[in-house]
Amino acid sequence: MRGWLLCKLAGIDFVTEVVPSDDPSSRAELLLLSPSFLVPRLRVGEITMWGTLSIAQYLAETFPDAGLLPTDPVERARCRSICDEMHSGFANLRSAMPMNIKAHHPGFKLWAGAQLDVDRILEIWKMCLDASNGPFLFGQATQAEAMFAPVCARFVTYDVPLPPPCAAYRDRVLAMPEVQEWISAAIAEPEDLDELDAEF
Repeated sequence: MRGWLLCKLAGIDFVTEVVPSDDPSSRAELLLLSPSFLVPRLRVGEITMWGTLSIAQYLAETFPDAGLLPTDPVERARCRSICDEMHSGFANLRSAMPMNIKAHHPGFKLWAGAQLDVDRILEIWKMCLDASNGPFLFGQATQAEAMFAPVCARFVTYDVPLPPPCAAYRDRVLAMPEVQEWISAAIAEPEDLDELDAEF
């Protein structure tokens, strides 16, 4: 989801290649396409990169007018920092709330470790929204929204209660046309499609 959203927010034309991960030939093909076996992977001519942070950095450098990073140096550093924290952290949340855009679990009970991750995410959102006055973390949509969009979806799937400003932010992210397009495509996937759980 994140790599796809980054490309959409950058405004580039791209083709999505979905490789099923449930049979050996497809896994072999994926290994050839991405030697680290990590997805997402972006190929532009002879340039190949994988991982959302690498893709985000490349797109921000190559398409600066897309606004994937704030123009202010202090805000740009903060945006990179929270994106890095989202990319590399929150293991308890990932474990407790696997990504499933089609599911809904009302009254889902979070264990303490996952709740600490949720609390930290809400702290980040509140800090950024207070500083920017919204509607997004840095005023306009940046790479931060691509990084947090899967979390917004998880908060809906697992019925995570949020304070009103954070709930409003979650809803704004999920209402973004790019996010809605991805969700619609995900819902249309076959029910028996296995997903490669490398990044969320």
